[in-house]
Amino acid sequence: MNRRLPEERPKEPPTGYKIAHPVLSQDGTRAGFIGVSLGAALPYGVLDEASCVYGLRHRAPHRRCDCGFHCVHARQDAEALLTTADHRKAVLLEVTVLGAYIRFERGFRYGRQRVRTMTAGPCGCGAAGAVLADAGWGRPGWRVLESACPGCAGARRGVAPAAFERLAGQGLKVRILPVAMTPAYGVPELVAEAALLQARLDWFQTQLARIQGGRGG
Repeated sequence: MNRRLPEERPKEPPTGYKIAHPVLSQDGTRAGFIGVSLGAALPYGVLDEASCVYGLRHRAPHRRCDCGFHCVHARQDAEALLTTADHRKAVLLEVTVLGAYIRFERGFRYGRQRVRTMTAGPCGCGAAGAVLADAGWGRPGWRVLESACPGCAGARRGVAPAAFERLAGQGLKVRILPVAMTPAYGVPELVAEAALLQARLDWFQTQLARIQGGRGG
C-alpha cells in the first residue's frame, strides 16, 4: 500500500537560495534569469511558473519527473556553487517558494517562485562591479550579463543595477558585493613579514655573490 507523505502547511512560504545568470532581452526591455543546469535554455522572470523542460504536459513539480525550479535551503550551500570554474560569474538568488513543492534533504523542487534579491560579485579583474555588462554569450533573444567595473565593461552593452531592478520588476532588489578587503596586519604580523623578506633578500644576495665569484675565476 502506498502511503502519502504528510502535507506541510507553513505559515509563510519557504525561502531558498540558488545561482543563476542574469539576462537582458535583445531589445533591452526585459530582464530575467537563466539557470546553470537543467532548464538553462528557458529564461524566467522574477515571478514565474516552471514548465516541464521535456515538453510533457504535466504540471511541475511532478513526482515522476525532475522538472520544476530547484533551490537549496542554506545560503552557504548556494554560495559554495559560485566557487566552481563554470559558475564564477553567476549570481546568488534568494527566492520565495510558492505553491506546491517537494522537499529534499538539502532543498526544494517546486512549480512557482518569486526572486526577492540578486547578489552579484565584483568584476572579474577584482575591482568593484558597477554595471551588469554583456558577458559575450546568451540564449536566442537574450544576452547573459555579468558584473563588471567601468574599465572592463568598456563599450559592451549593459545596464546599471537599478535599471535591471526596474526592467525585472516585481520588487527585485539587486546588490553587487564590494571588493573583498584584505585582512589588517598588526605589529607582530608586520615584523614577521619583514623578517621573511629579509631572509629572502639575504638568500638572493648569497646566490648573486656566488655567481659573480664564479665568473671572476
